[in-house]
Amino acid sequence: MNTKSRKGLLKTIVSLSLIFMVILSYVVPAWAEEFVEVDQFLTPDISPWAQITLNEGERYGIYPADWYYEGFREEITEEKLETLLENTLNKIKALELEENEDFIPVASKGDRTREDVIIRLYNILGQYNIADDSSPVDYMLKRNILRGSYSGLNLDKICTTEEAVVFAIRLIEDTYNLLDAGSKGFAWKVENNGNTVYLLGSIHVGNSHIYPISNKLKEAFYESDALLVEADILNMDSQLEAFMELMIYQDGTTLKDHISEETYEKFLQVCEMHGIPSELFEGFKPWVIGITLETFFATDLENIDEIAPSANYGIDLYFMSHAQLIDMPIVELEGLEFQANLFDNLSEEAQDEYLNRVLDNLLNPEKNDYLTSTEVLEEYLNLWKAGDIEGFAKSYLENDELLEDEFTSMLFGERDKNMAAKIIEILESEEKGTYFVVVGAGHFIVPNTIIYQLKDKGYEVEVFN
Repeated sequence: MNTKSRKGLLKTIVSLSLIFMVILSYVVPAWAEEFVEVDQFLTPDISPWAQITLNEGERYGIYPADWYYEGFREEITEEKLETLLENTLNKIKALELEENEDFIPVASKGDRTREDVIIRLYNILGQYNIADDSSPVDYMLKRNILRGSYSGLNLDKICTTEEAVVFAIRLIEDTYNLLDAGSKGFAWKVENNGNTVYLLGSIHVGNSHIYPISNKLKEAFYESDALLVEADILNMDSQLEAFMELMIYQDGTTLKDHISEETYEKFLQVCEMHGIPSELFEGFKPWVIGITLETFFATDLENIDEIAPSANYGIDLYFMSHAQLIDMPIVELEGLEFQANLFDNLSEEAQDEYLNRVLDNLLNPEKNDYLTSTEVLEEYLNLWKAGDIEGFAKSYLENDELLEDEFTSMLFGERDKNMAAKIIEILESEEKGTYFVVVGAGHFIVPNTIIYQLKDKGYEVEVFN
C-alpha cells in the first residue's frame, strides 16, 4: 500500500474497545507525524525554562497547542488573554467551590502587563474564597506562581503569551494541590528488600477533565529512579516499521482471503454505513481493522488530527513525556513490536471472531445491553479521577466481554505473568531503588493479572492515594 493510500486510511478511520486501545493510541502520534502533511519549518516557540510547566499544563485544556507556533514568546493579545482567563476560570469552576459573594475584584488596568495578568488571575480565585487577604502580587509570590524578587518581577512589562500561560498553569496546579483535588487514579504500592514499586493503572486515552493529577501521585513519580511502561511510545522509531509490516498482508492476499464470507459482508455493510471506502482496508489484517473501527467509535473522533490529542491525554504519555524532560530512564515491560506480534500471532479463526464481534456491535448497537464505548470511556475516566478502584473493577468486568477465548488469553494471560515477573525481579533486587510502573488499568483488576500474581507470590500490595 502506498503512502497516499495510507494517508487516506488514517484520515478516514481510527477505533474502540479500551482493552485494545493500547496499540492504536501508541501508534497514532507517530502515524500523525509521519503521514500527515506538516510544515517542515514550523517549530514550537517555547523557552527551555517553561518546558516542564507547559508539558503539565497543555493537558488542562486552557489554551490550544497551536499557540506554540504563533509568537508564543511575544506580547499576548487581549483576545488570547481573554481566552486563557475564561478557560482558567472554567477549570477552577470545575472544583464546585462555594462562591464568595462579598468578594470585590481588585482593580486592574487591563493593559496586559505582567501585573495586570496576575491581578486578573487573582480575581478568579477571589470569586471562590480561595485567595487570602494578601495583595495579588504578594499572594502569587507566596504561592510560587509569580517567581523572583520585587526588583526583578518586571510588573510593568507587557506579558508574553508564554508567561501568561505559565502563570495560569501554576495557579491551577497550586489550587488543585491546595485542595487535594487532583485525580487520584488507580494506584498501589509494594515494598520489599528496600525497594519500592508504585503501580498505576492507566487509561490509554483521555481528556482535559482528568488533569491535574493528584500531587501525591506526582510526588511518588518524581521520587522514583525509573518509569516502567508497557511500551515507550516516545522512542519507538526502530519498532514502528516492523509494526506496520505486521499490519499488512505481505503475500499479495487481501482481507477477503482470510475471513469468512459472513464477516466480509458485515465489513462491507459497516463501511457503507459510515462512508468508509472499503478498498482502503483490503490490505490490512482483521485484528488491525477491528482495533481501528473500535477506536474510532469509542473516541467519537472523525479524523487523524483529533486522535493524536486524545492519545496525548493518556496517562502513559503524560508520565513518559515528563520522564523524558527530566531525564528519568524509561524501561519497557513489553515494547510495541512485542505487542503487535501478540495480535498478529492470533489464529485466523480468532481474528475472524474478533472482527465479527466488532462489526456486530457497530451494525446492531441497540442490541447491546451495555453502555456505548464512548460512554464507557467517560465512565472510566470519571472513576479514574475519583480513584474509585472498586467502581472501575465492577464497571470494567461488566462492560468488557472478557470471554474465555484465545483473544482474551492473549490480552491478559502470559502478558501479566511476564510483567509481574519483571516487577518481582525489581522487588528482589539488591540495588535499592524506587520505581513507578504505569500499565493499562485492566492489568491490575482482572482476575489473575499483575496484582493477583504479586499477592500470590506473598507480596503485600496496598492501595496508594
